Amino acid sequence: MSQPFENLPTTPRSSEIIDKAFSRASRAGRAKDGFDAQSSMLQTAANICSDNLENVVTEWPDFDDLDPFYRDLADAVITGETAIGSEDDRGVDALRQHLSDVTWASRKAADIRGEYHTKLRNASDIDHARKLRKQAFARLADVVEQVEDSLLAIAAAREALRDLPDIRPDEPTIVVAGYPNVGKSSFVNAVTRASNEINSYPFTTTEIHVGHFEDDHIRYQLVDTPGLLDRPPEERNEIESQAVSALEHLADAVLVLVDASGECGYPIAVQLELRDALRERFTDAPVLTIANKSDRSRDVEADYYMSVTEDENVDAVLRAAIDAVDYEPELPFDT
Repeated sequence: MSQPFENLPTTPRSSEIIDKAFSRASRAGRAKDGFDAQSSMLQTAANICSDNLENVVTEWPDFDDLDPFYRDLADAVITGETAIGSEDDRGVDALRQHLSDVTWASRKAADIRGEYHTKLRNASDIDHARKLRKQAFARLADVVEQVEDSLLAIAAAREALRDLPDIRPDEPTIVVAGYPNVGKSSFVNAVTRASNEINSYPFTTTEIHVGHFEDDHIRYQLVDTPGLLDRPPEERNEIESQAVSALEHLADAVLVLVDASGECGYPIAVQLELRDALRERFTDAPVLTIANKSDRSRDVEADYYMSVTEDENVDAVLRAAIDAVDYEPELPFDT
């Protein structure tokens, strides 16, 4: 499953929907005479209003069906990047309310079409029919204008979500964590043979690195998240903490890289405190401590020792991560 928001179409403004509806209705009316012209104009305008509003909603994925990783990440992005909702009600729930409001408007436009279709059939003369059609147009415009704020909010959410990193929750995933300069990116580059992608979360200036490798015909993801998992929890803001919650759904194993040599600029005790905090957070995934730069120092208790720069034990660490994931693909048949 790829990024679920990247292909969302542009959300129209209420004025664009109204202009489109009435211009098309005008052309439809010119093609007919008398009562038929008024009926055709009503039908065309109402259909365009109803259909365009409905399409705004149906193009969005159902958040209840989304993988929890993308649902929680979307909640973090909408909360951090947009002004959608009140201070106490932000994120996905606020977006859902706007989508619900647009659904209401779509149905209301269809109701107006049915109501005035009946009235036109009973109109006493063409002037009366024309007056009824104009009343219907005014009500259609009013309904569409009522959801202008919702359309703007939906457009803002689309812009915020469309550039999320393309991470596959259905692929086994190894998250790489640890303080800056401990060798995380070097490790990801080494084991993925530099076939990694660099993207960024919309709400942070730091990048996310996603690499892939295959083992026994299974594709694995390696995810390095500088700016999120490279500092203590108390230093993350609320939005970043929500993003970490999303990563909890994604991780099948976590590698915490530490540097006992101190060259990274952080004391080993502080690095281990971060490791312990990650263990408390990622309770559903095995967390392995990997001492990198082991050619310079092994003065720390770790699950594995390696040196990426010296190509020492890198493959063994990768094998340990694969074993920790313990991924078994779903077969299309019973064995």
